[in-house]
Amino acid sequence: MVTVSLAYLFYSLRFHLIFANYDGMHLAGQVVKYSPLGSLLHQGPPAKGSDSHMRSHSSSSSSSDEKAKSYKSLHEEIHAYQGMRTPYTRHIVAVGDLHGDLPNARRVLKFSDVIDEFDNWSGNVDIFVQTGDIIDRGPDTIKLFTWMDKLRGQAHAEGATILSHLGNHEWMNMIGDWRYVYPSELKTFGSVAARQRMLSTGRIGRSWAANYTTTSRLPLHPSLGPPNTPYPPPASPHRLHWEKEKDEFEIDFDVWMFHNHRHPESKNPLSHAAISFVHGGLSPTFKELTPFPTRINELSASLMRKMQYREQPPPHPPNPYPGLPPTTTTEEREIYGSDGPLWYRGWAMRDEATVCKQVDDVLAKTGTRRMVMGHTPDFTNIVSRCNGKIIIIDTGISHAYGGVLSALSIHYTVHPVGDDADQRWVERELISALYPDKRTLIVDEEREIVGDFQVAA
Repeated sequence: MVTVSLAYLFYSLRFHLIFANYDGMHLAGQVVKYSPLGSLLHQGPPAKGSDSHMRSHSSSSSSSDEKAKSYKSLHEEIHAYQGMRTPYTRHIVAVGDLHGDLPNARRVLKFSDVIDEFDNWSGNVDIFVQTGDIIDRGPDTIKLFTWMDKLRGQAHAEGATILSHLGNHEWMNMIGDWRYVYPSELKTFGSVAARQRMLSTGRIGRSWAANYTTTSRLPLHPSLGPPNTPYPPPASPHRLHWEKEKDEFEIDFDVWMFHNHRHPESKNPLSHAAISFVHGGLSPTFKELTPFPTRINELSASLMRKMQYREQPPPHPPNPYPGLPPTTTTEEREIYGSDGPLWYRGWAMRDEATVCKQVDDVLAKTGTRRMVMGHTPDFTNIVSRCNGKIIIIDTGISHAYGGVLSALSIHYTVHPVGDDADQRWVERELISALYPDKRTLIVDEEREIVGDFQVAA
């Protein structure tokens, strides 16, 4: 362990040469404090803005008394602030599989405050996310996709955003795998041929191509860019230098950045302040993960075009399973594979020790702090794993399952504190599972950060 820590210290000291504005001794002290060796050497009190200023309901690193004291101190500073900077807030609501059930979808969006009493955009949410599988198992496919497009337009008119995703069932229908198409749903299209047209080059198919992706990266703060800004950033000089000498560094740049951004003295504390959304999951063995989400979505768009503009095969059943088009590339085929983002269930099905060991590497590579997904239902509640790094939001909303109506609520704030010249802020993530009759807290993390995070009016 001492050898590893000394190596980490050495390479981190070299890393400060890449960033000209880093103070070498300052960074060395930071690395010593947060390496395993540092836990033996650094026995002094935490520096101002250290981990004692982060509050997390899922953390066991400090006592409840210390958390309460830190929480009170930060909130006293927030209430005492009298400077010229303005707080930034963002409210996000995410919903899982809907499977052909418009009435239950309306109920969920209503109690989560996405829509008003007339089923229109409420204006009370900044970003609404749906993680796929709107189709199949119920009769309301046309109505649901039409309604989502209506809400998308209303949200855009008010400066809000809807992020829509394709689930494995949308892709199954594009392929011609209609095993879960109910007769009541087929009747709403009029015929097999009419349904094929609408899902390929018709109204629903065109909306899929224009408005739906397989995965998303949602930055929590606008300084990181708009939704789906790729990570890693292209042509970063720091990354290029790192890649050029990575054999000497012996540590992955993204892993370093992921762990460093949580350090209280990090020069880039918001580098991974983002959340990924996907239907199935982002497997740790998936080869086309980065740049994220660009690479996955490019492959998905290419494969979708091939399926939508081919001669539509007779659906299965009763006909043979048609499979992917003959022109599908190896990389495109992986999108629909068992380890691909549409089908992967490892984050939901594997044991806690395994997933918690693997999740940081995927978060590091995708430039995110948490991943949210549907696909694998829990019929009692939204599931949080690894202290909120993995959140699974499929609770079987459709009457086809008879599960629990639910939505995920994310409140993100960055509030100025102290003197404006010091550029100190308090960052907070408050994540809750919403149900018709209750709200369950999943994550409440708060910490002090330093930097120019003022958002232009």
